[in-house]
Amino acid sequence: MLREYQQLTIDQLYEWFKAGNQGNPCLVLPTGSGKSHIVAALCKDALQQWPKTTILMLTHQKELIEQNAEKMRDHWPNAPMGIYSASVGKKQLGEPITFAGIQSVRSKSSLFGFVDLVIIDEAHMVSHKDEGCYRTFLAQLKTINPNLRVIGLTATPYRLGHGLITDKPALFDALIEPVSIEELVFKGFLANLRSKMTLVKLDTTGVHKRGGEFIESELQAAVDTDDQNQRVVSEVIALGGDRKSWLFFCAGVKHAQHVADVLNERGITAECVTGETSKPERERMLKEFKAGRLRALTNANVLTTGFDAPGIDLIAMLRPTMSASLYVQMAGRGMRVADGKNDCLVLDFAGVVSTHGPITNVQPPKKGGSGGGEAPVKLCDHCGELVHISAMVCPACGALFPAPVKDKLSLRGDDIMGLEGTNLEVTSWAWRAHTSKASGKLMLACTYYGSLSDKPVTEYLAILHEGYAGSKAMQLLGTMAGSSGVRLADCMDCVDRLEGIAVAMANSTPPKYIEFKKDGKFYRVLNRSWNE
Repeated sequence: MLREYQQLTIDQLYEWFKAGNQGNPCLVLPTGSGKSHIVAALCKDALQQWPKTTILMLTHQKELIEQNAEKMRDHWPNAPMGIYSASVGKKQLGEPITFAGIQSVRSKSSLFGFVDLVIIDEAHMVSHKDEGCYRTFLAQLKTINPNLRVIGLTATPYRLGHGLITDKPALFDALIEPVSIEELVFKGFLANLRSKMTLVKLDTTGVHKRGGEFIESELQAAVDTDDQNQRVVSEVIALGGDRKSWLFFCAGVKHAQHVADVLNERGITAECVTGETSKPERERMLKEFKAGRLRALTNANVLTTGFDAPGIDLIAMLRPTMSASLYVQMAGRGMRVADGKNDCLVLDFAGVVSTHGPITNVQPPKKGGSGGGEAPVKLCDHCGELVHISAMVCPACGALFPAPVKDKLSLRGDDIMGLEGTNLEVTSWAWRAHTSKASGKLMLACTYYGSLSDKPVTEYLAILHEGYAGSKAMQLLGTMAGSSGVRLADCMDCVDRLEGIAVAMANSTPPKYIEFKKDGKFYRVLNRSWNE
């Protein structure tokens, strides 16, 4: 059985196609949300509705191919499927569903012939430009079937130096975002992350960038020193306490090996995984780590995608990066839920959280690799917890923060989750169509009311906006409507669609409470709960 949000993903995808949209949509789902289950259900439904459909599932990594194929078998034991991948060691053709590695098929379009649907996992890997193995292979398939449909899946719909994966001339035309990290954490489908400011701070002064990212050789030379490695490991041991499963992201192969050596010297069983690690050795290490016989793994550019180890309860970030996508992928390794695991501690020696802000509100990188400003964070002097800049009480130890000193410039910053806010017990809500005074554009306004002593909280949903803002607002509206018992499809034929939605939502069940925080002049609602 699919979870509610997983079924909602498929429903929203079908609605997008039914609305007559052309082009290629991309499903945006947080790491750990079960994308492979959604793919399995989508493939099964497509073949049952249209039995002659041929589906090709593409990705770039062996582990993802195997993982997606395994979930397909779990979901549909008799699925007519094959695997075509040199790294997996299988080249099976002739089945309606094929799970393939792009490196193995990129020049073999003639082998597959007429394909109806291509699904691409980790779709942010597809080049923005009309070049590269994905774009070349898809162009060849399109010459065979001009009506080929492509659906992407990713947790990070942006690329360093290019912006959103829908920014032209990108392959994808729309983002469908049925669920947020906040919702999945709140409902217990993802584990919470905690972050602490570290005493050791890796310095990137003098490290140059290429394509918007640090040059790896220079970065490794800057951060991989014996003194820093010793100090980093000492701090991890001190803060790690009785946490059982530690994952280290390092700046390069030598750095990863050196950190593993220091861990073992200090009595922490550790191994190092890199791209140079042989397949049997890598499989042995990952098995030992997942079984708890290996406490720590260090890695360099390997365990960011396709690696599923739910027990990870400590992540040490030793790799400074300008890539928001890499940051979210690294943090996501700790968000799987597991028995006996309350949360995952993120120790950010590389200043990644400060660079990109909370993973719940990462902004797409600007085109050309132009960066934004820093996102300063607030440190608790008593316990070292990294918290939202607006917090008045430390959520970890209860210490009070001094009253903020007002300045002409307001600094923006968050903990890694960005989930600290104020609760409002909702007694009712009101919906209306609203015209923005700033832009003159139409949007929806939702006002939440509490007791007489509470100020109402209003949020705005710009569902008619184009691009990222409209896509995000529509995803949020879909989630709220589903929780309130409203069928948005019934409102779409109204003469005034906004008014129709507003009336339907106003007459529906509001949440029991919301969690919100002030964002400048406006409010940002962090969580909505329909449960007590």
